[in-house]
Amino acid sequence: MPANPQRVIVLSSYVGDLLALGVNMVGVDSWSKANPAFADKIKDAEEVTDESLEKIIELDPDLIIGLSNIKNVDKLKEIAPTVTFTYGKVDYLTQHLEIGKLVNKEKEAQAWIDDFKQRAQKAGDEIRAKIGEDATVSVIESFDKQLYVYGDNWGRGTEILYQEMKLNMPEKVKEMALKDGYYALSAEVLPEYAGDYVILSKFADADTSFQQTETYKQIPAVKNGRVFEADGNRIYFNDATTLEYQLEFITEHFLGS
Repeated sequence: MPANPQRVIVLSSYVGDLLALGVNMVGVDSWSKANPAFADKIKDAEEVTDESLEKIIELDPDLIIGLSNIKNVDKLKEIAPTVTFTYGKVDYLTQHLEIGKLVNKEKEAQAWIDDFKQRAQKAGDEIRAKIGEDATVSVIESFDKQLYVYGDNWGRGTEILYQEMKLNMPEKVKEMALKDGYYALSAEVLPEYAGDYVILSKFADADTSFQQTETYKQIPAVKNGRVFEADGNRIYFNDATTLEYQLEFITEHFLGS
């Protein structure tokens, strides 16, 4: 492994961690390229996939990083040292630390983790004091033509809300989404999964017709103005850069700016 990699290619998930650690990337995945929070910082990086081997060779990387399910790992290893991580094998903050170790920035990663946990937990105390210890929060996403509800470790702010801030998940969400991390549902049963507060992650091209239905309009969180809409591309991951955005989004919407 290079001691201080200068030309990293990220094929999945970890662009925001490397941005937070100040590591230069020459190639990134399409999801990261579509993330408006990353846009300015990776504008010079090429969009690549695990199948664009010729382009990857041209970019002359000194390190390649991706998830464990990427293709062509053996071929990628011939181009540059290649490291893959299994999603969810370690918790979301330990994942940032592992990235830090990989690029020789363990101290910086640990310092960020300690500071982030402290800020998130402090904000959580303030939010619970404001909305009540028993209030529930759901994270729901409209993606393509499907609705999903999320557990406590699947990005979209779930790690912050449930793990750090200790906010409550509705019982139905615990039952159906906690084990697998997510659960697909129909618009008709949405009221069963909606908490007192809802963070609604939406993608621009998703079907949002459910928001025009009486079923949706009668949900208490909707009637009480407690649905906070987020840009799906921006809130999707759980890397360090995205976590900073999520914390800001959650704090601003629950506590006011």
